[in-house]
Amino acid sequence: METIYLDHAATSPIHPEVVKVMMEVYEDNYGNPSSIHQTGRKARSSLDKARKLIAQYLCVSESELIFTSGGTESDNLAIIGYALANQKKGKHIITSSIEHHATLHACQELERKGFTVTYLPVDETGRVSLSDLKEALTAETILVTIMYGNNEVGTLQPINEISELLKDHQAKFHTDAVQACGVIPLFLNELAIDLVSISAHKLNGPKGVGLLYIKEGTVIQPGTFGGEQERKRRAGTENVAGVVGFAKAFEIAQKNMEIKNEQFKSFSRAFFDILERSGIDFLYNGNQNHQLPHIFNVSFPHVSVEAMLVNLDMEGISASSGSACTAGSIEPSHVLVAMFPDHKERYESAIRFSFGLNNTLKQVEEAAHKTVKVVKRLQKSQPFIV
Repeated sequence: METIYLDHAATSPIHPEVVKVMMEVYEDNYGNPSSIHQTGRKARSSLDKARKLIAQYLCVSESELIFTSGGTESDNLAIIGYALANQKKGKHIITSSIEHHATLHACQELERKGFTVTYLPVDETGRVSLSDLKEALTAETILVTIMYGNNEVGTLQPINEISELLKDHQAKFHTDAVQACGVIPLFLNELAIDLVSISAHKLNGPKGVGLLYIKEGTVIQPGTFGGEQERKRRAGTENVAGVVGFAKAFEIAQKNMEIKNEQFKSFSRAFFDILERSGIDFLYNGNQNHQLPHIFNVSFPHVSVEAMLVNLDMEGISASSGSACTAGSIEPSHVLVAMFPDHKERYESAIRFSFGLNNTLKQVEEAAHKTVKVVKRLQKSQPFIV
């Protein structure tokens, strides 16, 4: 039985061309980029070329990019690093209630250090309100951190509007673009954003490497201490093979992005249509007008998420609840709880399907039909009341 992988939002398969360039580094370019001999200089050259390539696609200066171990470190370095370096200006942070845990837990750590954090609510589509943000801003606010696109339901935030709102305020703007990068264009020269987090493994690159864009003039406190790598902002020998693979994945992701996005949208429409024609109870979660094209999140009332995922897996379908799984128990998604606080049945029955490399329309349609079969087997007969 063929496995249909529909969990690309969790991690994506590494592209064969990325594997190829990384293997070349592992085999022939193993030097330390901080070494001054020719082997080290060769590694430094590869690192510099990768940084230059990514900077060109993001339309930023090479000096504004630092490589990290992934999205979590980038989020932590941006949020905690900026807050600690600039706390004399104020100790108030604003974020949203549906951020990735890398952001939420970083903010909670700042609260333990004496900072105040405002967690903005979202509407039923997962969007923050600009009026709520404006009301939350104070003279003490030094950082606003709102994700670009949500990793569970795919909702895009009003990033341009937020940046416009902050133009005359001291607060810097950070966005976690981990889920958005590689799926939608990111031209940072056109966005008034000060800090941006990106991860390679979400765009068919290797795990264990990411980057943080730090706009020129933005000061952060390092999170690690040691050597003077990454312009003294992130100590530690650079992951040259990972960075080279990251750059290649970034390059591939830019090609045919518009065509790829239309394909993902067609996948979502096909999945939705099959569910609708089946007559089963289901509810779409997200914002159809402001949406990452590769994420399709639906709730199946009266179906246990755990039973659903197990049965889908038995059918050869890899999907996700978008929830944290700890010690065998699946906790409700904090994102869905924030969107539907009064509808337990909805946030406890949500499944995320996410599309990517190697998926075909035939696969998606097969997955949808198998999902219907599983739901019909598990779903209770009583009607669902929203």
